[in-house]
This record gives sequence, structure tokens and C-alpha cells, in this order.
Amino acid sequence: MSKFKKKSGDKSPGINTASLPDIVFMLLFFFMVTTVLRETTLKVKVTTPFATEVQKLEKKSLVSYIYIGKPTEPDRFGTQSRIQLNDVFAEPNDIASFIILEREKVDERLVTQMTTSIRADKETKMGIVTDVKQELRKINSLKINYSTKKGDIRD
Repeated sequence: MSKFKKKSGDKSPGINTASLPDIVFMLLFFFMVTTVLRETTLKVKVTTPFATEVQKLEKKSLVSYIYIGKPTEPDRFGTQSRIQLNDVFAEPNDIASFIILEREKVDERLVTQMTTSIRADKETKMGIVTDVKQELRKINSLKINYSTKKGDIRD
């Protein structure tokens, strides 16, 4: 008699799945950290104009965006240029309360570094942009940026 028996059948051993949950959670964590969620749903059409002298903003967390353009749904909201603050349409007199709320979200020491970025469509009339700037001036929000794309102006 032999001491060792030969296994009958050619079955392959089962796959060890003990580390599978670790891999799944590691992938989940990776995608949660690297994914950027959209903050605002645009209700206005904004095609930013081109400019030759463009600088990138350094601290985007200190930027408040004001969108100006024609509504994406002209049947519901008309065809005139409108102002959008966060996810709602607004009038120029609503800008002061919007900026004050944005200032409250930031540490007091950083309020002086806050920038208001105007993202206006290139077809927008300057009158509505001037109204926005006047309202910003009233609440002493003087650090204003115009969002543009880098390129030749004649394009």
C-alpha cells in the first residue's frame, strides 16, 4: 500500500475572494476623491469671449460666479439676457444679498481676497453687465474678474 493517494478528477482549486471587498472599497474611495461634481446647473447660455491677456485664478474656492446670458429655455424665460446666481435667475438688486451670503461662507481673514467672476455671454449687452458692476460697487465688492478663453480676439 502506498502512503500517498492520487486525487481523482482534474478539478481546479477555488478562487480566493477574501481580498475582493478591500479592492472594491479602495476603488470606490479613489473615485469619490477624484470626481469633481458640478456645482451649478447653467440656465443661461454662456459662450465666453476670447482675450489675449489671460490670467488663471489661483484660489477658486474664493470665487463667486455671476452668469449672464440668454436663457437656455427661451419659451419659459424669454429671449432677453438674464442674470443667474447659483441655480436661480435673479435681478440686479439680488446681487448684494448673494455676495453677502458668499462672504459668510468664507473665513473672515479671507474675505478681502474674494473675487467676483462675471461669466457673460459674448452677445450680452453691456447695460446688464454695468448694472451688475454698480450693485457690486454698492457693497464694496471691487475685485471683479471677467471669464474669458485664451485666444485671438478676431476669432
